[in-house]
Amino acid sequence: MRDVLDEGPFFHGTKADLREGDLLTAGFRSNYRPEVVMNHIYFTALVDGAGLAAELAAGEGSPRVYVVEPTGAFEDDPNVTDKKFPGNPTRSYRSRDPLRVVGEVTDWTRLAPEALQAWRDRLASILADERGEIIN
Repeated sequence: MRDVLDEGPFFHGTKADLREGDLLTAGFRSNYRPEVVMNHIYFTALVDGAGLAAELAAGEGSPRVYVVEPTGAFEDDPNVTDKKFPGNPTRSYRSRDPLRVVGEVTDWTRLAPEALQAWRDRLASILADERGEIIN
């Protein structure tokens, strides 16, 4: 991995109920392909991007957005960088090292139910397509 020149702040969206100081780690099943165990933990410098991830995350809890600090090296997320968006306009990253929770954001933009369903439909379509692979 290479160092990325983004100073954050960084955010992670999930349905997990976390506390300040908790560590988010790789090694869990993908939100989008449960048969895939993730080698990385993903995060973004865009709070609403983390909010979208929280809305789409697997699980029954409420969507939550946490402010996180990488504890080690990180790189551009190859699932979106250059593959879907030239450069990294989504400011999406991944790391093999844990992310430390340093706070929670409660004022992120929530999607209307129709918009959320459109994202779920789009994601299902992408994943049904063999090219919709997750780079782990």
